[in-house]
Amino acid sequence: MVPAPEEDVATGVHCNLDRLLADRGLTLARLSELVGVSVVNLSVLKNDRAKAIRFSTLTAICRVLDCTVGELLELDDAR
Repeated sequence: MVPAPEEDVATGVHCNLDRLLADRGLTLARLSELVGVSVVNLSVLKNDRAKAIRFSTLTAICRVLDCTVGELLELDDAR
């Protein structure tokens, strides 16, 4: 059996960016301005399509949203 291509393998990490933005009354566009990351890149993260994230980006998002890394990212229980 041939393993699935890497891009098809789920990471088991879920991003709670949608919920955190809603809780804080922020839009993705506003977060983009505050963090200095493009809306497209934040959208990739928000929709669980990101393969990696820079620590500096992670830190900036958590500072702006006043949250911990564990509140932003979580492991799916299924894994």
